[in-house]
Amino acid sequence: MMPSVTISERAARRIGEILRGEGDGAMLRISVEGGGCSGFQYKFDVDRTKAADDLVITRDGAVVLVDAASAPFLSGAELDFVDDLIGASFRVNNPNATASCGCGTSFSI
Repeated sequence: MMPSVTISERAARRIGEILRGEGDGAMLRISVEGGGCSGFQYKFDVDRTKAADDLVITRDGAVVLVDAASAPFLSGAELDFVDDLIGASFRVNNPNATASCGCGTSFSI
């Protein structure tokens, strides 16, 4: 069974705005890479190519891809979009993370 990742309504709306500006066939790819101040970091890219083993999440016209290697790290996570005093950004609410950095883009498990 593929791990589940959800997208909040705010994130779906913002992703939709970004992808509309990128033209037809654009999707948002989220991946997990080694590095960052807590061990792993999230990477966000606009992609036009879907791999056969990608996890595909859609909501309100937003299409998000997660590669098979990153999916276990994001199992049960929610992608949100937050606009607060430190700026507007995507935030991953990840139940697998045991620690994260202040900027929210790096985590450890």
